[in-house]
Amino acid sequence: MKTITVPVKEQLSAESQTILESVEKKMGKIPNLYATIGYSSSALKSMLETEAALSHNSSFTAKEREAINLTVSQVNECDYCLAAHTTLAKMRGFTEDETIEIRKGNSEDVKLKAIIKLAESIASHKGNAGNGALENFFNSGYDEKALIELTALVALRSFTNYVFANTQIPIDFPLAQTL
Repeated sequence: MKTITVPVKEQLSAESQTILESVEKKMGKIPNLYATIGYSSSALKSMLETEAALSHNSSFTAKEREAINLTVSQVNECDYCLAAHTTLAKMRGFTEDETIEIRKGNSEDVKLKAIIKLAESIASHKGNAGNGALENFFNSGYDEKALIELTALVALRSFTNYVFANTQIPIDFPLAQTL
């Protein structure tokens, strides 16, 4: 099988280089996954624009979005995204134990648990959440806008999970604990 390598910026198109320079200014580094997605400037641009759009005027806090990211990455068994989003979740205020509970599909917070369960159900069933998870989500106070945004977040995280699954690039974040 062909080995996919993490490109250095200079190997990428001018557009990808410009985008990655912006990422580096914001994050202090260029994550290997972002650099690899940079093989396609269109994919990199659309991923980052979607991420930004879903954080603006969102139904979910940054912390809740990280819970969705952890949940989807656990369902998809993506070691890269579990490492990255465990780090980010802790930066957003979750403890290590809370990140593990989220990955197991649990939370003491009823609303957060409804989010986790819906994300888990969507990711596990190829998009079809099932009536129980949807009913619990809506009964927890969420609306149609939140459903659409959560579905988009699941799709976005699945994209990065799938890129890692097909490239197996080196993980450049501290590894998440194994469940």
